[in-house]
Amino acid sequence: MFDKYLISPGSLRNTGPNNSPDGFAFKAKLGYYRGLGLSMIEELNVSIDGEAIAREAVRFDEGAGALTLDEMTSAYDRRWPFGAEATILVAFPGGFPSGEHELSLQQKLRVSYLPFPSFNSDRKTVSL
Repeated sequence: MFDKYLISPGSLRNTGPNNSPDGFAFKAKLGYYRGLGLSMIEELNVSIDGEAIAREAVRFDEGAGALTLDEMTSAYDRRWPFGAEATILVAFPGGFPSGEHELSLQQKLRVSYLPFPSFNSDRKTVSL
């Protein structure tokens, strides 16, 4: 339902030193209409041109400091509210590749009243 809004347009940037970026970041929104505790976000899968980024290279920051996906599993006191942008940080030597590329984000969410995980995904053509 909210999939086309997951990746915020125009938010892509490289991270680290200008002359030697060590990764990239972009803003994203939650694909669920109520907001969730961070411990209920099971996966944030990022890919570039269909090539998956390793789970260990992805971090998440809703404004209270970056966490690895493993750290999020026990972040019981932190939430991602509906409509709020969070930053997805990706360790990627050299930064985001130059030129146009397809950036994808898939969220796997554990919703308390659903007997199955909720999957939400967005794909956008982006460039720096």
